[in-house]
Amino acid sequence: MSERSDQQPDPIDPFEEIIAAETDRDPDLAVIEAGSRTLRAQGGAPQSDVPSRPADPEVDKALREVEADLATRWGETKLEPSVQRIAALMDVLGEPQRSYPSIHITGTNGKTSTARMVEALLGAFDLRTGRYTSPHVQSITERISLDGAPISAERFVETYQDIKPYVEMVDGSQEYRLSFFEVLTGMAYAAFADAPVDVAVVEVGMGGSWDATNVIDGDVAVITPIDLDHTDRLGSTPAEIAVEKSGIIKQDATVILAQQPVDAAQVMLKKAVEVDATVAREGLEFGVVSRQVAVGGQMLTLRGLGGEYPEVYLPLHGPYQAHNAAVALAAVEAFFGVGSQRPEPLDAETVRKAFASVSSPGRLEVVRRSPTVVLDAAHNPAGALATAEAVGEAFDFSRLIGVVGASGDKNVRGVLEAFEPIFAEVVITQNSSHRAMDADELAAVAVEVFGDERVQVEPRLPDALEAAITLAEEEGEFAGAGVLVTGSVITVGEARLLLGKG
Repeated sequence: MSERSDQQPDPIDPFEEIIAAETDRDPDLAVIEAGSRTLRAQGGAPQSDVPSRPADPEVDKALREVEADLATRWGETKLEPSVQRIAALMDVLGEPQRSYPSIHITGTNGKTSTARMVEALLGAFDLRTGRYTSPHVQSITERISLDGAPISAERFVETYQDIKPYVEMVDGSQEYRLSFFEVLTGMAYAAFADAPVDVAVVEVGMGGSWDATNVIDGDVAVITPIDLDHTDRLGSTPAEIAVEKSGIIKQDATVILAQQPVDAAQVMLKKAVEVDATVAREGLEFGVVSRQVAVGGQMLTLRGLGGEYPEVYLPLHGPYQAHNAAVALAAVEAFFGVGSQRPEPLDAETVRKAFASVSSPGRLEVVRRSPTVVLDAAHNPAGALATAEAVGEAFDFSRLIGVVGASGDKNVRGVLEAFEPIFAEVVITQNSSHRAMDADELAAVAVEVFGDERVQVEPRLPDALEAAITLAEEEGEFAGAGVLVTGSVITVGEARLLLGKG
């Protein structure tokens, strides 16, 4: 949706028409070779960066002790909206977050994938990167990455031990102890300073203004698409949520704005004016010019702030990942001053190599064949709709079985309704988290959406996976049935382990 829909057309409208035509067209499911194999080889096969448990028993023990210590703190769903505690921690640590420039990313969906693409681009241009994202798929160490890979368990433990005395000092001086997420944020900022990194890529945990990450002054603020999620904390409309998320826009920064609902875009633009920030909008200053399904992903032509970048192979599925790529490219261009300090675009071959190397575990990730099992961490209606569209485009399933385990604080009906058109049957389950929605309670909603005959309940995830695979195999080895595991990052992470990944 364009925020300009109620205004007079301007000279760049033909580009908007190209984007609209691309977005709305019926995707061609034919495989487009178009050099994608060659580009993928140049970039190197995407590497999974989801670490296993440490092989060394002593290191594993030390990591478990840190995890247990962190678990005594407020979890990520219990919040006291303030940056006071994290600011106090940064103060006693000597303001490590001021020692490097940052790209700060907020939004409702696409934050982690966008952060990974930004990281890959910066690394391809020989910058040392630190990336902080959440939540993790399997290992807590995934949240803090250096040079494109999660820090080792040893380094994670060392970083925690280094800052622990300062954490305890702040705990004693505040009304509430630092939360789980606040301590991890402090660890990330300290690890980046210690490395040291050339640039940090930081994903907001929730919201923006009062999020623990918001003690940085991001040179570039990235706003991925805003939709309804965490409405009990952030607001009940896109505009209300945008007010909170616009808090990451700092004085004189550059704002990279993905396509937004009109009311959310207006909030962001108003905040940018207030702090003299420069805004680049998807569909106007940058965007997706063309997109074709390719082997293992898609072939893109992206319009950046400095011009067009043709034949960009992205080994991720779905229209939304193409738009994430456009946002990531614009963010990195802005970081390098393309379109302002420097007129020339980034080196196109380096951009291609970077995108060809991107991976995003748990985002339409194939973890098994015969039958094909795909994992996707969609957990709100907007994410589920995007996943459903991408599955239809990227996979030619004759019949798709869903495995859904969700958190109790999510709009599970909206998620199930988004998947109803593509699931022949759904197996309802639950993950091991204390936040997991009871399988019977979720199944009651699923029966209302799918009907009783299409719903099976298996409270244990291993049983649910086995049941779904059995249902898919009923059509025979060559029938083309598949399984999609979704509903929660935790469900996807646990399924990933059960299916032999990590």
